[in-house]
Amino acid sequence: MRAAELVLDGPEVAAAETRRAPADVRLRALFEAHFDFVWRSLRRLGLDDAAADDAAQRVWIVAAQKLERIGVGDERSFLFGVVLRVASEARRAQERRRDVQDEASLLAAEAPGADPGELLDARRARALLDRARAALPLELGAVLVLHELEELSSPEIARVLGIPLGTVASRLRRARERFDVIAAELVARAVADASSDEAGRAGR
Repeated sequence: MRAAELVLDGPEVAAAETRRAPADVRLRALFEAHFDFVWRSLRRLGLDDAAADDAAQRVWIVAAQKLERIGVGDERSFLFGVVLRVASEARRAQERRRDVQDEASLLAAEAPGADPGELLDARRARALLDRARAALPLELGAVLVLHELEELSSPEIARVLGIPLGTVASRLRRARERFDVIAAELVARAVADASSDEAGRAGR
């Protein structure tokens, strides 16, 4: 038997396993309690489904590495801070590799047998909202997501983001104004594109 095998079977390893067990239990509890929050936040900060899946894994890797630094009661605040950093990097990568996908194949994969027209309208509406949120600076998008979609109060948002209550109110107001402007521009552009396509088909 090699020395390494002796070490693996020794009391030091048993003690290490005993110390690690509570951390494993806490990490699993953290994951089960906040996984949906982490994934939704990534999606609502502008990542597509695939990018959100990858980013969520990175968030949980960071959480596992820094578990001892996460104070009891500060879990959501810590996780959202990591979400913001990971989302910022992922959004840049997503923009670099974004390409036009075939809508027909996406629709078929999303809900086989469903009405294509209704699915297309729903997908376009969801894509428009995603693009509007993604166009917001992260500091504004974060407040909007937490308030409008996660339904956190302003004091709760201040705690999660570690910013003053007055800053929450200011960012929320600016986020709503910017979102409305961006959404209106996207709708106008979509209407113009649809009209142009229709005119082109009519002229053939």
